[in-house]
Amino acid sequence: MDTKLTLSFDEDIILKAKKYAEKNNISLSRLIEFLLANVVEKQYQSLEDFPISDWVTQVAEGEAIYKTSKTKKSIDHDFFASKK
Repeated sequence: MDTKLTLSFDEDIILKAKKYAEKNNISLSRLIEFLLANVVEKQYQSLEDFPISDWVTQVAEGEAIYKTSKTKKSIDHDFFASKK
């Protein structure tokens, strides 16, 4: 069963992803569904574990840069470590 989902992305990324999807004869929705299915089915522990870099390289111009934020656990750890 399909469910609607509203997402916000950088406009340039959307345009490139649409071109990629069209070139591969797939809708953008199915492309995103495919990527999300791979993430949840293989139970990657972090984005660094997910082999998305090839896809990002094809869609994006230039080198892909992954940014991660600190987790609540690491923030708490840093906070309590600074209080010792």
